[in-house]
Amino acid sequence: MIEVNVQTEMEMLRPRLLRFAQLQLRSSAAAEDAVQETLLAAIEAQGQFNGAAAWSTWVFPILKNKIVDELRRRREPETDALPADDTTDSGDYFAADGHWMEMPTAWAGPEQALEQSQFWAVFEACLNGLPPKPCQVFMMREFLGLETEEICKELAISASNCWVLLHRARLGLRECLSLRWFGATAMRGK
Repeated sequence: MIEVNVQTEMEMLRPRLLRFAQLQLRSSAAAEDAVQETLLAAIEAQGQFNGAAAWSTWVFPILKNKIVDELRRRREPETDALPADDTTDSGDYFAADGHWMEMPTAWAGPEQALEQSQFWAVFEACLNGLPPKPCQVFMMREFLGLETEEICKELAISASNCWVLLHRARLGLRECLSLRWFGATAMRGK
């Protein structure tokens, strides 16, 4: 067993856990509950922490499981209609033959950008800027690692709607990151 100052670790990690839970659950109360349950579970199981990874790396999967549990508990059926507030249209980017209408600008050094904490702050802002439904589907897929079938079951949507929402989320993130991060990076380099 590795000694960890749990009080200090919880105080430092709690805001990150809460932000992540709020992005996924879209409810401050549900996010707060999930984080509290996560921290309680981490305290109860701290004897299992062996120090092979950072404490935060050990706690985040607990939160992911709590979020998935909450999503399963909700099971609120929704219509299969596409969100009305989403204006992203892939027709603006692709020609009829499927090729780019205008080639996207090259991103300078994405490997280095991923390592910078500023990138993640911009990414989170871009994620927050997405319409709620595409954001939720994207996070369920990419952050929680749920399969399409499970996402569809949880949100009561069709597979085609799920893929459209994922596509819209990715296009929205690409556009936002191109403007707010990669475009800004290119401008800083000049």
